Amino acid sequence: MGLVAAVATLMAAAPLSTIFEQWTWLIQCTIAVALIAGAATLARTARAPVWAQFIAMAVTLLLALTWLFPSGQEILGILPWTGTLEHFGALLAQSGEDMRTFAVLVPDSDPLLFVTVLGIGSVAVIVDLAVVGLRRPALAGLPMLAIYSVPVAVYADSVSFLPFVVGAMGFLWLLVADKVDGVRRFGRRFTGDGRDVDVWEPSPLAAAGRRLAVVGVILAVALPVAIPGMTSGLLSRFNNGSGDGAGLGDGSGRPGRINLFAALQGQLRQNKVITFARVTTTDPDPFYLRFAVADDVTSEGFRSRSPQGRSLRQLEDPRAAPRAGVSYEQYSAQVEMSTDYQMQFAPVYGVPIGTEGLDNQWLYDTNQQVIFSNRATARDKDYRFDFVRANFTEDALRAADAPDPDSLEVKRFTQVPQVQQVRTKVNELIVGKTNTYDRVMAIYRYFSSANGFRYELQTEGGTSGEDIVNFLTNKKGYCQQYAATMAWMVRQAGIPARVAFGFTNGTSRDGDAMVLTNYNLHAWTEVYFGPEYGWVPFDATPRTGVPGALRPDYAPDPDQVRVTPSATPSSAAGAGSDDPSDLPGKEDPGGNEALPSGPAPTMPMWPFYTGAGVLLALIFLGAPAFRRSTLRRRRRILATASATAELQPGAATVLPTSDEARRSRAHAHAAWDELIDTLVDYRVPIDLTETPRATAERLAVAELRGDATGAIDGVRLLGQAEERARYARSPLTGPGLTEAVRSVRRGLSGRATRRVRVVAALFPPSVVARWRGAVVDVSTSAVTTVSRLRERLGRLSPRRLLTNRAR
Repeated sequence: MGLVAAVATLMAAAPLSTIFEQWTWLIQCTIAVALIAGAATLARTARAPVWAQFIAMAVTLLLALTWLFPSGQEILGILPWTGTLEHFGALLAQSGEDMRTFAVLVPDSDPLLFVTVLGIGSVAVIVDLAVVGLRRPALAGLPMLAIYSVPVAVYADSVSFLPFVVGAMGFLWLLVADKVDGVRRFGRRFTGDGRDVDVWEPSPLAAAGRRLAVVGVILAVALPVAIPGMTSGLLSRFNNGSGDGAGLGDGSGRPGRINLFAALQGQLRQNKVITFARVTTTDPDPFYLRFAVADDVTSEGFRSRSPQGRSLRQLEDPRAAPRAGVSYEQYSAQVEMSTDYQMQFAPVYGVPIGTEGLDNQWLYDTNQQVIFSNRATARDKDYRFDFVRANFTEDALRAADAPDPDSLEVKRFTQVPQVQQVRTKVNELIVGKTNTYDRVMAIYRYFSSANGFRYELQTEGGTSGEDIVNFLTNKKGYCQQYAATMAWMVRQAGIPARVAFGFTNGTSRDGDAMVLTNYNLHAWTEVYFGPEYGWVPFDATPRTGVPGALRPDYAPDPDQVRVTPSATPSSAAGAGSDDPSDLPGKEDPGGNEALPSGPAPTMPMWPFYTGAGVLLALIFLGAPAFRRSTLRRRRRILATASATAELQPGAATVLPTSDEARRSRAHAHAAWDELIDTLVDYRVPIDLTETPRATAERLAVAELRGDATGAIDGVRLLGQAEERARYARSPLTGPGLTEAVRSVRRGLSGRATRRVRVVAALFPPSVVARWRGAVVDVSTSAVTTVSRLRERLGRLSPRRLLTNRAR
């Protein structure tokens, strides 16, 4: 049981594989757990009490940590001393900083590995005490569940079910092994047939436990997928997908768990205009109304972190710490959100310094620069805020110092999976560029129509490395791909970057208010230029595809002729073109802007899915009838091929030659098999102990009595032919047997109920029963094969060999 407890602990640690880049943690944890299990075994061998076993395992864990993470001040290189404990304290303190710095997947840093080994080792001690010392294996599930809660708390999205399956199987193995060991303590076991079961033979109790464990794990994984409310399961996905899909977000879950890219893609592909907000601002040239960011990059692409915020009463004014080359302007805005906006983010401009209309449920994340709530949505909210807009100049950004490599922003927002094609392209673009601004602009100008890029909505919307390579190859996509690809490439150049989400300026008005619709949803890139300038926006998406898009003077449109910027600092949200005619949207002859043209209507896919589903259902439901028809046709062909003479019902032909006799017997057997299947289809009882003649007479008297269609003569002919084919030297032949089968089928059909006739035509019981038997045979064969293999492997059990009990 001590060995089972150790292995189950390591199995419960499987979810940690989703956090670390390498497998070093598993090797070190295996060493520590193995040493702890060995110490516990030695203590129990010496008949030590439970408290002594605990001390032995705790001391062993300390020695294992000293060996794996030495400080250099140990006695004899392995015994811990004061310097060792100080080193452990420093590792714990640094681990907290690493947890705040690194994003998953995390590297193999000593502080994180130390915390992992310490945690898994402690769990191994507790599990061993619960399973072996206290004989309460169910209690071991609590510390094992604590391990699984780590990746669940770290990941904003769902954790893969595979680590859960591994850990659950380890826990259930503990329970099964404990019960088998408990039964074994009573003495010899017995099976249901009353014979002894040797202690080394497969246990029926263990087999039943394993089956229950497998079924339990399958249900634990499958039920959350199917039941709404537990996760975003299949049923809830279908429910969310029903209707017109007008809502942005579903109003559930923490803000960091919302798939912003999926929401953006779905709204941009809507064929109807959906109003999300009405905004009135004193800013004459406002930049994009911003509500969220995606700053976590994994192999699957960009994701959003769960924001961490402070009260809106503690908002800081960036003007309190003036920055060289940056000027600030203060404005205010009034926002009215519609009922279709169901996200837990409140859109704002710039850096908010005061709010009205948002209660204490709303917080502000200074790092992500977003206002969010963990309990409420901004649906139907009406709020006001004052904000500060930062203005940059090209010269000021060019003179900005490179970000500090040891800063939190560089460590957190430059991590990106290595993709060879992206790395090669970035190195090609930034060669010879000596400052951050020139490097960013080289990547920004690459996304121009001169290089073949164009706006295209009907493309895949992924943001992983593979999707970005496809985008750089095809050079067509929409804002999601432009923003994510530029952020990825800027990070590849060693510069912090992230993706921001929000609304462009509305091209239609309701009085003084801008009307923001689903066509104004947008994503762009933000680049960090150090603490002096903070996060600076860059929008690489072609303006021709984005209604209300803007370009600041420090990042002009690469597809437009550049206008020399004025000497005064330009707003980050200033208009980037002097010609209003190039702005997207339509204008009527009176000069009033009309609604922007949305994406081209696409052909709905549900008719194809429905047709495919109906076709698959017809194929599945029609399979038994098709099989029955095929079998009947094959038997008819056999009868036709073997017929050598005309034969009327009640007549027969004697065939003396052996070849003709074999063909005639095959003809008779095929006709009789067809008769038996027909009886099964029409629910006529069959007695396999009867002779063919007795069966034919029973049918003629009981089932076909009074039939005037020739069915009685036909069934007697079939019985006589089958009897002659089985026992006589000279069988019967002729096409009369085929006609006899048809007459019997017509007679039985005429006497059957409508339900029986429908079932016989669509779901022939003869075919269904034959398929059911085939499944049972395959299952029985598989179980037999596995049992024989397990028995052979059991003969090689080390315990059997050591005790000299091999059979």
